[in-house]
Amino acid sequence: MGEKTFRFLVEGGKVTAGPPLGPALGPLGLNVLAVAEEANKLTKEFMGMRVPIEIVVNTDTKQFQIKVGTPSTAALIASTAQVPKGSGTPGKDFVADLKFAEIVKIAETKLPDLRSKSLKSAVKEILGTCVSMGVKVDGMVAKEVIKLIDQGKYDSFLGEKK
Repeated sequence: MGEKTFRFLVEGGKVTAGPPLGPALGPLGLNVLAVAEEANKLTKEFMGMRVPIEIVVNTDTKQFQIKVGTPSTAALIASTAQVPKGSGTPGKDFVADLKFAEIVKIAETKLPDLRSKSLKSAVKEILGTCVSMGVKVDGMVAKEVIKLIDQGKYDSFLGEKK
């Protein structure tokens, strides 16, 4: 038969043999519990966040491979800021204040999934999400930080991280 690929959005570290895995993988004769345990090992660093995973199953040998994506940018920001969600009125109400170094760390995590070619542009993408979520950075509105990046104020910091 060959290979079949399945994509799921699961909660990191809390994958079970039930839905959504069970109904999709069970008919293939796969040990769904073993798949769930492996998925939990691979997603434990994203505990409490929704993580995209891709499971490639060889239908002949019943072997499987799991590829883990990264959570959404908003989920990473909310997790780092330790808030359940962004502001309902961003620009007026702010839910958190992150350090620039934390933004860079999120950008490094997301870089493979972003369209950005450089860390600098990835950081600006993350800051754009901060604007939408009502999250300040180093006590400033994220738009101000983007202007400072454009002026070259963070070049030395971003240059070290490349």
